Amino acid sequence: MVLQLQSNLSFSQGVRLMFYALTPSESTFRELEEVQDYVEQATPYFVGLLIIELVVTWFQKGQTVFRMNDALTSISAGILSRLPELLGRGIELTGYIYIWENFRLFVLPWDSPWTWWLAFLGVDFAYYWLHRMSHEVNILWAAHQVHHSSEDYNLSTALRQSVLQKYFSWVFNLPMALFIPPSVFAVHLQFNLLYQFWIHTEIIGNLGPLELILNTPSHHRVHHGRNQYCIDKNYAGTLIIWDRIFGTFEPENDKVIYGLTHSINAFQPFWVQFHHLLYIWKMFWATPGISNKISVIFKGPGWEPGKPRLGCPEDIPKISGKEVAHNPQIPVWLQFYALMHFTFILGVYIHIFANKSTLSEITILLGIGYLMLTLTSVGLMMENRSGVAILETIRCCVFLFLELGSLTGPLKLVTEVGFSLCLAFWGLRSVMKL
Repeated sequence: MVLQLQSNLSFSQGVRLMFYALTPSESTFRELEEVQDYVEQATPYFVGLLIIELVVTWFQKGQTVFRMNDALTSISAGILSRLPELLGRGIELTGYIYIWENFRLFVLPWDSPWTWWLAFLGVDFAYYWLHRMSHEVNILWAAHQVHHSSEDYNLSTALRQSVLQKYFSWVFNLPMALFIPPSVFAVHLQFNLLYQFWIHTEIIGNLGPLELILNTPSHHRVHHGRNQYCIDKNYAGTLIIWDRIFGTFEPENDKVIYGLTHSINAFQPFWVQFHHLLYIWKMFWATPGISNKISVIFKGPGWEPGKPRLGCPEDIPKISGKEVAHNPQIPVWLQFYALMHFTFILGVYIHIFANKSTLSEITILLGIGYLMLTLTSVGLMMENRSGVAILETIRCCVFLFLELGSLTGPLKLVTEVGFSLCLAFWGLRSVMKL
């Protein structure tokens, strides 16, 4: 069972999709196989909203809201998070279907608006607790911290997702599998994710009465802040009512400074994804006592022996308001080169996803490997690391060896010539550095 890739959405439906505004009659399906892949179809709307944000901020501030190094890192994380989906159905649906087929207590009608609305509330309620536990349990934070590692706050930040989080997030949804059909659940799982895209922006201020019920850009800016008053607040997905009910709500007050409390100062995508796991590993072995070792894993990220479960607020670095984001200076030509190759790899990524049902497993695996190699190289470029010359030489060789079969005619010739020139350039730089 896989979600359909073809688009059956009108432009109006596509726009409303981004704001959880499709009606039950427009998004109800009998079978899981009939459910559309809304996340895949949302790609042009992601791009459109990014462009709108770019234009608006340019007119407001006279400068772009995006830093290229940070934005490319965020998009890279988004790409990496979706690559496992090329190899089969996601674990979120697999686990849900297993419980549904073997342990369901009763069956709510798939075509009832009441089932649709109950699933809406259930998915959002489960997300609140998943999100909250991802901040309060260290091993879960190791995955979720990826999303908070950006020191910027714009729509590209929404794409900065974890490779690992989906491998435990599915557990929080399992109670719904006792009575809500998988086809209804699969719709809201996607809608809840898509809604959270547009709230990652600074160009939208207070939304008046909507602030009482919905998660808004103002509420979510607080969640991404590392100011003292922002820590562990506003976990909502779509509805802010959960935070109000469970005491984790905080309105936006002082200027929000974004990012992790201890910045990682890195753009290399695999370090962004996995650095906190390495920290847990080192702390686990350095902490004496079995009980303390278990606490390293299951208590809060700020916990240490002798401290409260979630750590001490005074341990959080103070915010001066003059913090400067990590922004290594790299030559303009290297920025242009990185952007061109990143754009090309986006095309490869879209092509593989659009044709995954017809591509062989070996072709998909090779494509995944090449995507990962390219994203790593671009990340090293953004850090202006010396080893990028050798890695780029290898990457260009790999591309010319693979010669992606989908390229034909003039495009094939242009890419082969272009990558040959890149290979010669980086090969020469590698030799000169030896």
